[in-house]
Amino acid sequence: MSYAPFIGITDFTESEQVTNMWQVLGSAGSKRMLGVGVMMSYETLHSIPNEWDKVFPPKEDIEKIFFLDAWDDGVYNCLHYADYKAKPDLCGSLQKAIKYGGMGLRALQLDMTWPAPEDIANALHISRRHMQVILQVGAKAMEAVDNDPKKVVAKLADYEGVIARVLLDKSMGRGLGMDAKALLPYIEAIDDHFGSTLGIVVAGGLGPSTMRLVEPIVERYPNVSIDAQGRLRPSGNALDPIDWEMAKEYLRQAAAMLG
Repeated sequence: MSYAPFIGITDFTESEQVTNMWQVLGSAGSKRMLGVGVMMSYETLHSIPNEWDKVFPPKEDIEKIFFLDAWDDGVYNCLHYADYKAKPDLCGSLQKAIKYGGMGLRALQLDMTWPAPEDIANALHISRRHMQVILQVGAKAMEAVDNDPKKVVAKLADYEGVIARVLLDKSMGRGLGMDAKALLPYIEAIDDHFGSTLGIVVAGGLGPSTMRLVEPIVERYPNVSIDAQGRLRPSGNALDPIDWEMAKEYLRQAAAMLG
């Protein structure tokens, strides 16, 4: 599979939104893949009522959002599976989540705090699906290793052969502004150790009015991927629906910045 960088949006709920954003990115002249992020949590997977029910698409609809031939068409379909409370039977839950992603699923992002790598590997093996895994290293994951880039690298070494990319995101969907200066030591340590064998994604409060936040990272690491979520709403609240006009402007600015 390609390790090409992407420009991502998280919280797609309909296939028409994918088509529209794909056209916007193409019209902007970008050669990057469009990252199509769809959210699922342990609760939505297991039909447990929660506050995200009105934001995340029904699990039965996820397959319709992802294009079957998306990979060849430059669309990077990614199911974000969130479980920060470390529920039991991660392997079984991931198997179920992968099934709901359908045949168009190209990547599985784990919004979790250092999940067991063997559970991830076993879920992929049992599912017999060849896809990329993105591991989110968020604020809690960094705190668990004393906010030390070297210790993050040591933890990531446990996932070699299991994950394809790492997402550095202290905001974790809350729209908090990215601190590029704070993230750069982590990027440098990861790049020095893993090189091109591990793709790097950054996120945190990116949107049409905040793209400047990522400039210091892009200047040093032009092949980094980016993702946006919370700041694609006027309120900045991920519980509100995406404003797709804001999303279009974000894509245009990202395409101009990233080439």
